[in-house]
Amino acid sequence: MKMQKGLLLFGTVVLSILLTACGGQEKEEASSNDAIQVMTTFYPMYEFTKQVIGDTGTVELLIPAGTEPHDFEPSAKDLAKISDSDVFVYNSPELETWTENLTDTIDTKKTMIIQASKEIQLMDGEDHEHEDAHEHDEEHAHDHELDPHVWLDPVLAITEVETIRDQLIKKYPDYQAQFEKNAASYISELKTLDADYQTAFKDAKNKAFVTQHAAFGYLAKQYGLTQEAIAGISPDQEPSPSRLSELKHYVDDHQVEVIYFEENASSKVAETLSKETGVELAVLNPLESLTKKQIEDGENYLTVMRENLTALKKVIH
Repeated sequence: MKMQKGLLLFGTVVLSILLTACGGQEKEEASSNDAIQVMTTFYPMYEFTKQVIGDTGTVELLIPAGTEPHDFEPSAKDLAKISDSDVFVYNSPELETWTENLTDTIDTKKTMIIQASKEIQLMDGEDHEHEDAHEHDEEHAHDHELDPHVWLDPVLAITEVETIRDQLIKKYPDYQAQFEKNAASYISELKTLDADYQTAFKDAKNKAFVTQHAAFGYLAKQYGLTQEAIAGISPDQEPSPSRLSELKHYVDDHQVEVIYFEENASSKVAETLSKETGVELAVLNPLESLTKKQIEDGENYLTVMRENLTALKKVIH
């Protein structure tokens, strides 16, 4: 009898342990499933969102590292990834043009869609390639009417971070304190970056720079600089022979010392202009994408923007 009672007690203890373990596993799985799942389009949106989310969720990148976001078109699999997410963050329909009809395929009650540039008044795009548009066919019309490159201005980057923060709080009010704390910490770093740019260019006499494509208009406007772009808003546009001739005279007349190109895009035109003018080349990163190696090496928005600042100092002084 004692042995039966002992076996019964042992069985009860074992069952209790198993139930507790299963219950703990279920809780752990539930906790894991409760983590916020965020999908972002390209690198700056990924970085800004990740800084706000912190450890309350996971943030993923839709457009692969090293891919040009201007040309990206989502596959059915990509759209499924967005649908499966709790939140989707993009910059603007001027860059991610395919987002304009996204609400037709995405359940917005399940997936919150955040346009990071929503509170920013976009500037008209500068497309120097088509200044003489009357000489070209209609197929050469502007690819972009408005300039989407707001993230390259540290002040506007702050606005995007604030928009992401506010929209996340609206969907997840329980995480308000954490989102506000995370955003405040990152915004403090962005303000320091802004101050460094202001100091660098405050008393500059030569404020003009030549870049591969017109991605730095907001940065130039913020710090009183003049961007002269070889191509237009989209990096795959190529300048006409007359535009190249015009740029050659511009480089000579303004005694331009450096022509900036992009590591992750074709630099053929910039190299041609460099050879014709005898001016050196340097990298100015539009941060439209970071390669896997750059990310693995610890590069991020702040480090690349500081590299850009160092590069611009070669010309603007």
